[in-house]
Parts: sequence; structure tokens; C-alpha cells
Amino acid sequence: MSAVGNRIMKRVAGKGRGWVFTPKHFADLGTRASIDMSLSRLAKSGEIRRIGRGLYDYPVRHDRLGDLTPDPGQVARALSAQSGAKLAASGPAAANSLGLSDQVPTKVAFATSGKSATKKTAGRSFSLKHSRAPVLDHVPDSVNGIVQAIAHVGKDNMDDDAIRRFADRIGKDDLRRLNRARPQMPGWMSDVVGKIERARGG
Repeated sequence: MSAVGNRIMKRVAGKGRGWVFTPKHFADLGTRASIDMSLSRLAKSGEIRRIGRGLYDYPVRHDRLGDLTPDPGQVARALSAQSGAKLAASGPAAANSLGLSDQVPTKVAFATSGKSATKKTAGRSFSLKHSRAPVLDHVPDSVNGIVQAIAHVGKDNMDDDAIRRFADRIGKDDLRRLNRARPQMPGWMSDVVGKIERARGG
């Protein structure tokens, strides 16, 4: 294994099994050509797995089932790194995870700050839909999920009951981060965050 390949594998192993990555994750270790060649060799040797164009993973291995399918969230984060666009849970998925909706999304979908697209990776189709709501930087996934859930419920359906349900499900730290991000939101969403805060405080 080359020196670049050794450094790549050391980083991959440090992240642990299940990590999904792109050549961009190793840009500091060598030239793009040397990184691409090393990743190709590591994939051929079975150290890592190629799961899509420019996408690889360090697969979780099961004693009986072999290499498991990569986690959709890990794939989404790698797609984000690959494209440079920001990703968040889709509105329906976020609303379901918050307990605001009983509807379980049937497709793997994410909101993106970039263009809408469908990606096929590891035998799955990933729907990336351009988000009209902001996808925030430097916040936990849970905060961006709340933003997308608010957008999914929509201005016209954001009645007192919906506000109360959001207030019951948002923790203090996430609410503080949402408050700081209000200038990045459309006016009606900023107002909703304010109402959630008042409902939670009351």
C-alpha cells in the first residue's frame, strides 16, 4: 500500500465502520490523482467499498450477512460533502421524527440547499429536494430538522395546536439555536419560532 493509501486507511479506520466518504475527505493527504488511485486500490483489495460515483464506505460487517447496506444518513452527509450543498432531513421525515405526523416517508429523501436531484447509491435512490426553508450552518441535525418540519407544516396550518406540539417536542438548547438563526428565516417562520418559545415558557 502506498504512503497516501496508508494515511487514507488510517483516517477511515479512525472514523469507524459505517463511515461514508468521498475523495474530498482526503484532500489534505495528497494530489487528487494519488487519492483517487489509492481509493481505487483500497476498494479492489476489499479494505473499503465503492458504493457510487465518487462515494465509498467502510462497511459494517455482519457475521452471517456480510457487508451491510450503508446508513442513509451517512450517505446523505457524504453527498453533501461531494456537492458542497447543505442537507437536512426532509420536511415529512422531520415531522415524523418529532412525532408531529404519523406518516412514515416511503422514500429516502432529504432537503438540500442545492438543486433538486435524484441520486442512486448502494442500490438505493436518494431524492434531494431544494429547500425553500434555510438549511442552517453549524447546528445539530435536530435543529435543521425542526426548521424543515416547520416549513412542512406550513404557514396556513400553524395554529395554536401545532405551536403547542412543537413546543412540547423541542429542547431548550435547540430552541436557543433556533432563536439565534431567526434572521436567516422567512418572516413567518421567525414568528413561529417566537410563538414556540412563548408556548414553551408558558
